[in-house]
Formats: sequence, structure tokens, C-alpha cells
Amino acid sequence: MTAVGIFGGTFAPIHHGHLRLALELRERLALDCVHLIPSAQPPHRDAPAISAQRRLDWVRLACGDEPGLVVDDRELRREGRSYTYDTLASLRAEMPDASLVLLLGDDAANQFHTWHRWQDIPRLAHLVFVERPYEPPAPAAGLIALMRGRRATDAADLRKQPAGLFMSAAVPPLAISSTRVRALLKARRSVRGLV
Repeated sequence: MTAVGIFGGTFAPIHHGHLRLALELRERLALDCVHLIPSAQPPHRDAPAISAQRRLDWVRLACGDEPGLVVDDRELRREGRSYTYDTLASLRAEMPDASLVLLLGDDAANQFHTWHRWQDIPRLAHLVFVERPYEPPAPAAGLIALMRGRRATDAADLRKQPAGLFMSAAVPPLAISSTRVRALLKARRSVRGLV
């Protein structure tokens, strides 16, 4: 079964931390590819000051011709808010037999219960929560209950069915954030080595 990673975000801007996470998880989880999907209209935060098209262009430049990284513009082509459920539903329609693996930070686990149709997302994809040293996991009771009995013991489990499992993954941390990059740029300081 083909296994496709899904990694979304505002990418305002995309940086080496994003790229390393996508590459590390592609290798560790034996994913065939990882789709990087810029959020056009993020539902849980203010709209980025940078246009969605510009952020998409940055993602294209950052990914270059790296094998296994796919720049996906579906949220820019869709009207309205960029809901993860809608994105996964469109991917599932295109790849009905693939294993879809949604890559999320632990911070997303902490807010997952507030997402649009969050209880339906595991029907469309597996969830992989990436440990972040500065954001301890504190998932809501509803998410814990929803995922009870669905833990994948290793990456091979993710290829046995198209959706419905969850697991945690650790990657070597890179202390880079888009917030820090924006602050450095605003202060007219160098971002060399970060982006």
C-alpha cells in the first residue's frame, strides 16, 4: 500500500525545521512522499501577512527537486477556510487505496478537539504526533477517547490500512520557528542558516 505523508501549515515563512521534519518522517515512517500544503486561510489563527501565493512560491523554492517532497496547492485552489478535513477528503478521493498519514506537532494534538470535523479526520488518515521539546503533549480527553485502542506499534502498521491509527514520533529538534524568523527579519537581522 502506498503511504503518503500530509504536512500542512502557514509556512510564513517555510524554514529548515519544516524541511527536516518532512524529510526525517518520510524516512522514519517509510513514506513514499510527503505533501507540503500551505494553508490559504488558516481557521485557527489570523491570516498571515504574506499572501498564500507567495508562501506557496516559498515552499516550491525550499523543496526544489528534493525527491519525495511534493508541493501541493489544493488549499489555494479551494474557496473558504483551509480545513484539514476538506483537504484530507480531497486527497482520499484522489487516492482511495493509499495510506494517508497526517503529520502534526504535539501542539496540534493539544488543540485537535477544536478542529472542524475533528472526529471524522481519523476516518481519512492516520495521525502522527511529532514530539516538540517546548510544547509538552496535553491532548484533550475527547481525542484520547477517540484514539483509544488505535495506537500503531511501528511504521509498518501504517501501511496495513488506509487510516484510523495514531502514533508518536520523535525527530532531532531544530530550534527554528517561523515566529522567530519573522522577528529577526523585522529587526533587520540575519536569518542565514534558518531558511
